[in-house]
Amino acid sequence: MASAETRGYTIPMLTRRTLIASALAAPAAAQVERSVDLGFADNGMRPTTRAFPQKGEMILQRSTPPLLETPLSVFDAADFTPNDRFFVRWHYPFPLAVDPARHRLRVGGHVAKPLSLSLADLARLPRVAIAAVNQCAGNGRGLFNPRIPGAQWANGAMGNALWEGVRLKDVLALAGVKGGAVAVRFGGLDTPGVEASPDFEKSLPIDHALTDDVLVAWGMNGQPLPLLNGFPLRLVVPGWYSTYWIKMLDSITVLDKADEGFWMAKAYLQPANPLADTQPGAPAGSRVPVTTMRPRAIVTNIADGAKQPPRAVTPVQGVAFGGDHGVKMVELSADGGRSWVPAQLGPDHGRYSFRRFRGGLALPAGKHIIMARTTNTAGVAQPLTQNWNPSGYNRAGVDPVRVEIA
Repeated sequence: MASAETRGYTIPMLTRRTLIASALAAPAAAQVERSVDLGFADNGMRPTTRAFPQKGEMILQRSTPPLLETPLSVFDAADFTPNDRFFVRWHYPFPLAVDPARHRLRVGGHVAKPLSLSLADLARLPRVAIAAVNQCAGNGRGLFNPRIPGAQWANGAMGNALWEGVRLKDVLALAGVKGGAVAVRFGGLDTPGVEASPDFEKSLPIDHALTDDVLVAWGMNGQPLPLLNGFPLRLVVPGWYSTYWIKMLDSITVLDKADEGFWMAKAYLQPANPLADTQPGAPAGSRVPVTTMRPRAIVTNIADGAKQPPRAVTPVQGVAFGGDHGVKMVELSADGGRSWVPAQLGPDHGRYSFRRFRGGLALPAGKHIIMARTTNTAGVAQPLTQNWNPSGYNRAGVDPVRVEIA
């Protein structure tokens, strides 16, 4: 993992002034009075809003706790998703203001020396940065057929950022992990709205927690984390779904046995096969926790059902990511996958980052279905058919885009 400086970025200074300004930013303008069609089989219309702190126009999925989706057109503009357009997903209510001078990260459990670390303490550790896609495990849930209960995301519950902070393993080294540790559990400042509900806590296997790529981050695209994206600290687990990326991080607990908490043992589970696939109505069968993302390519410059003018070549562009490996290639098809043409890949910001792609298809007048698929550097390619499971997790197949040339 490269440092921020070697990639041409500067890590934001951890000053009380800048961080308080980030946390207490005033709400933006009033809600936008328009709706967008997310392309669901039914009830796909959603309003957009500008009413949330530090956010521009977002697709409103839920107000409290907020679920805000990024419009696909945003991904056309840059390799890194702007902070003010980055998707938001919370399970529970959270503080609307955090004083960074008072915030502490508690490290305890199966360690030699329990700690209470300030942001200044963390800033004394080696600072690093990594580009990584943050994607909700339910991204695309609203597009499944049959439809599935839960947050009805289209494909905008994701974003790509340069995350800046310190390695989790360096934080754990300060505390001294004892022999026999098997997992590390993380919690944040969000609290259940109902007293009997379990705290939102997730854990990583100890071996994964001690890799170089897992961060305790305070920065995002050269700025402090926005409040809605986890200010002042969040966990960053590149290649894994965002359920593990705990926001407003305030506790790290090393465990000497498996985490049997609700959010690990009973929630965020998927069928135990590589595609997280099962038949609607079939018995649940064996299930395993949602962990690593799969490769995906998503067309962003043409909305599903759009009309395009006739031209020699119809431009097709979008974003691709390889899950827990880099993007090797992206291919385009307009004949149901019988033939494919390669797309040109944009800059490579690292194995966990978006790579934008651009290509063209010769489409005569009439109706067509455009397909984009990616293959990662481990040789894993998107399947042409879509998987399905009763939780709507880990959508992995190619999303066809219907277009009319007229």
